[in-house]
Amino acid sequence: MATVAAKQRPNTDPIVNLMLNGGRVTAGYRAALFDAANRAGMSVNEFVLTAAAEKLKASGRQFSGVFRSGDLNACGRA
Repeated sequence: MATVAAKQRPNTDPIVNLMLNGGRVTAGYRAALFDAANRAGMSVNEFVLTAAAEKLKASGRQFSGVFRSGDLNACGRA
């Protein structure tokens, strides 16, 4: 039986919960969002948070990752 090594995460930034409320959009926007997330192989939450992270990076904000430190760089994103 093969042993899989667990991926070690640096202890630089703690992982925290993010709760968002009150998001109301048009039915067409919601359908497009769900379709795009599905095509990317992500949940809608992951898709939205990654898109927000890409926008923050593009505007010059510095942070270590979204879900894990360095995950935007590992995915080939900004």
